[in-house]
Amino acid sequence: MSTAPALIRNLGQADYEPTFAAMRAFTDARTPDTPDELWIVEHPPVYTLGLGADRGHLLSATTDIPVVQTDRGGEITYHGPGQVVIYLMMDLRRNKPGGKLYARQFVNKIEQAIINVLETYHLAGERIDGAPGIYIAGGPKKGAKIAALGLKVRGNGCTYHGVSLNVGMDLAPFSWINPCGYSGLETIDMRSMGVEAPLADVQLALANELVKLLQVAEPAEVTTVSN
Repeated sequence: MSTAPALIRNLGQADYEPTFAAMRAFTDARTPDTPDELWIVEHPPVYTLGLGADRGHLLSATTDIPVVQTDRGGEITYHGPGQVVIYLMMDLRRNKPGGKLYARQFVNKIEQAIINVLETYHLAGERIDGAPGIYIAGGPKKGAKIAALGLKVRGNGCTYHGVSLNVGMDLAPFSWINPCGYSGLETIDMRSMGVEAPLADVQLALANELVKLLQVAEPAEVTTVSN
């Protein structure tokens, strides 16, 4: 199998549906020698549904935000401007410096990458058993969700979809859903926690931390793809 460096692609601002189609097309076409890729993107407002998601968790019937059915795990979530989204096109069966990854290890490492990045901005994040994602660990906003996960792992070990981290968003659309299927779950962003950080800086920090913890080869540079 290939040990070529993983490629980080910055897609800039891109609509959700063509990006979703591109992820599936990439995964359909990849071979054992295809390098892993991480895609950084910022989406216009969109709600996405996981496999088996209950549309009843969309609380407002009047919103004009599009709703897209996907093939990831999980329930309903929201993507929008001011949010870091990174999609992970990886082959978990590929030998890496730390060995092959299992799905649970994969999720754990993604969550740890978020925790580590938040720590660099003096924010404490934590896991909650049975509820994938990262939550504020203390203070008046303890338990508020700041990052979400939604993944697809095919039978051949190849993955797509990924992770989102709220940086500086309009949080109102989260109040029009039960985020990730949890009624009353508060959703927060870094800005609301007192951290003003450029989105591009957090995008790159999280991508680099994912590369480090997932033990894929260090990419030579970030490739920016124009839309």
